[in-house]
Amino acid sequence: MAGRGPAPKASRSRVRDTPELTRLVAGGKAVGRPLPKGVLGVGKDGVLVDWHPMTKQWWEHWRRSPQAARMLSDPDWDFLLDTALMHHAMWRNQRWEFASEIRLRVAKFGATPEDRMRLKAEIESPEEAPAGRTAAGVSSLAERRGRLLKAV
Repeated sequence: MAGRGPAPKASRSRVRDTPELTRLVAGGKAVGRPLPKGVLGVGKDGVLVDWHPMTKQWWEHWRRSPQAARMLSDPDWDFLLDTALMHHAMWRNQRWEFASEIRLRVAKFGATPEDRMRLKAEIESPEEAPAGRTAAGVSSLAERRGRLLKAV
């Protein structure tokens, strides 16, 4: 059975059940690593195989996304690189068997609005961002703890 059921609603019937959203600020700066060269090996002509143009574009979109600010460790980028290999194979061969796996993998990073609701994350433009946020756009632990203690 595919899927995980309907997406959670933005507000709940009880105030205490309404989740605290992590706010991600859309900055537009590229973070993380560039798409590595040489990963795809050497072609029949002895030249390094280059990434498919759609995969290059896809990777750059992820590097510039607000979600990239949360991808702080090398394993996060390694996981996305494995996904990029599937994305490249899918576009290069025009075979779509990897599409469902790619969809599941990018959902873990919050690719769609529904995925972000499941992750309790919200994207806001830099103009909307409150002054007390960190550079990555994620509230500090002390700030969150203070808000939770006020609610009690």
